[in-house]
Amino acid sequence: MKAESVNEKLVSFGYGAAWTAVKLLPERAAYRVFDLIADRLWARRGGAVRQLEKNLLRVLGKDTSEKQLREVSRKAMRSALRQYCEQFRVPTWSRERIMDSVDFPAEDIGRLKEALGSGRGVIMALGHTGNYDHAGVWLVNFMGEGFTTVAEHLKPESVGEKFLDYRRGLGMEVLPHDGGPSVFGTLARRLRAGKAVALVADRDLSASGAQVTMFGEATRIAAGPAALAVQTGAALLPVQLWYPSYGRMSIRVRPEIPVPAEGKRPEKVAVMCQQLADNYAAGIAAHPADWHMMQKFFLADLDPAKAPKAAAAAKPAEAAGAEAATATATAKPAEPAMPAAPEAPESTDVPQEAS
Repeated sequence: MKAESVNEKLVSFGYGAAWTAVKLLPERAAYRVFDLIADRLWARRGGAVRQLEKNLLRVLGKDTSEKQLREVSRKAMRSALRQYCEQFRVPTWSRERIMDSVDFPAEDIGRLKEALGSGRGVIMALGHTGNYDHAGVWLVNFMGEGFTTVAEHLKPESVGEKFLDYRRGLGMEVLPHDGGPSVFGTLARRLRAGKAVALVADRDLSASGAQVTMFGEATRIAAGPAALAVQTGAALLPVQLWYPSYGRMSIRVRPEIPVPAEGKRPEKVAVMCQQLADNYAAGIAAHPADWHMMQKFFLADLDPAKAPKAAAAAKPAEAAGAEAATATATAKPAEPAMPAAPEAPESTDVPQEAS
């Protein structure tokens, strides 16, 4: 392992200290601290906040006033930072607290139970909304067993290991984002065994995902969930998350996206990706302040050198290992949420992500 720089050591120390300190604060005080951090970052209006507002403007509409946009972006910053507060505190929650803190309609629970009981395997495809870890630990307790996910390789190494240990401690099997085709193969094996896989896939990190339309504009999402469904026959369920209030999470499981009966494999994947994008867009439009997308998302915003090559369809499932691996649920160590960390550049998943 490469030796960490002084800055990386400081980030690691700050992160570790915060992880300990936030657990010790009364809950209301902890949320208030993270709201204040969010407000300060929002007021600075750095690159991440400006990009967030550019993304939100697509959701809210071009006629949205500056005041309205700023109000929503402030709420979005608070939502994003609330996620970190809960990441630090979730390990201290009792099972009763975990189960009682989630709003999950009976119809949606029934949909999830039916898919889990089918023996086909279940792919839960989420976006950068709400709190992935809060929903994940609820799911582990609901199912009575863990599920498999994919995580981006984080730096510094010590912080990355803390996050891996944290998620594994919640009951998740975490595969490395940079694991190549073997990641897709492992996910496929889990699904064929009737297990559950959860992937955050509303943004393509590989520049080789599926081109889709959201809010009237072109973007790309990770093709992995759809490719896995085509390859294995597993149920692909869009999942939406948002915060109804502090300390609570709302989860909705939408109807399964079926594998088309007609077309070649790449065409099937492309059709399913657009349907998944439509589900993401509907959830984001209903709760825009819980969409934590602070990176360039729409192709029109990407630099020409960084923009993926235009293509109407996703890659075949056999070559979709990278796409599946890009469906990450991560939290970067250099987020503005951390006192020791600088404001992250626009190309990173900060202040983030719901991981």
